[in-house]
Amino acid sequence: MQDLICYKELPVWTAQTIPQGFKKQHNTKAGTWAKLKIYQGELKFAFLDDAGQVQSEHLFTPEQQPPFIEPQAWHKIVSTSDDIECQLQFYCTPQDYFYQKYQLSPTHSEILAAAPYLQGGHALDVGCGQGRNSLYLSQQGFEVDAWDVNANSLQKLQQIIDAEGIQKIYLQQRDLNADPSIIGTYDFICCTVVMMFLQAPTVKPLIAQMQQATNVNGFNLIVCAMDTPDLPVQSDFPFAFKTGELSALYEGWNIVKYNENVGELHRVDAEGNRIKQHFATLLAQRVKSKN
Repeated sequence: MQDLICYKELPVWTAQTIPQGFKKQHNTKAGTWAKLKIYQGELKFAFLDDAGQVQSEHLFTPEQQPPFIEPQAWHKIVSTSDDIECQLQFYCTPQDYFYQKYQLSPTHSEILAAAPYLQGGHALDVGCGQGRNSLYLSQQGFEVDAWDVNANSLQKLQQIIDAEGIQKIYLQQRDLNADPSIIGTYDFICCTVVMMFLQAPTVKPLIAQMQQATNVNGFNLIVCAMDTPDLPVQSDFPFAFKTGELSALYEGWNIVKYNENVGELHRVDAEGNRIKQHFATLLAQRVKSKN
């Protein structure tokens, strides 16, 4: 449990202010651990099964503190002494911290999958949005340049950076359609679910810039929607890769991962089902030229 981070702390409760909902069967959502801290008095606590049957009961005091309550474990406060003072905290894993605390989208799954290959250094997040990936990369020790065209998204990210006292995330408002150039060099450049929102003539020059700006042994990560016969691209996406097109652009690189699997967009169809789309997913490492 030493890797868990507290993302929310409720006010101190007394016997009169403990919400009634906590005295009934309830649980935390997936990815959330709960921790009660007893400052004074006694609290009787029960773990329950799905049907609400008591599985075990415990008496907690300042000397006998409650353990972490696992995600989705059913429980309730049975009773307390009149002089109880306690406080509830919510914890999550580091990768979920900003998602939980600031209601950001979760870190992209392909960023998490790429993490074991990365050694830190200087990263560029192309199309960072409100910073879900930039913040995670910062946690992993990267110095991060975070670019986006949307001023409001960058403002939200800056507010988080200021609130958390984060160092070494540098924001820049960039319209890549107007100028896809990249100055400087990076150990990791990521562009997840961004390229399909760019104008088609922008994408290949941008990828060429990403490649040129990547240090030897550095990595590029790209995730982008595709246009395929079985799942045509959404009509409002200016760009989409054809079959094999993205991997061909990385000839000569060490392609660590490449697939064109079916994924889901956040948008839904008329029946309320999430729309499916093929996505080109590539993690590639720049290697030394043989010349």
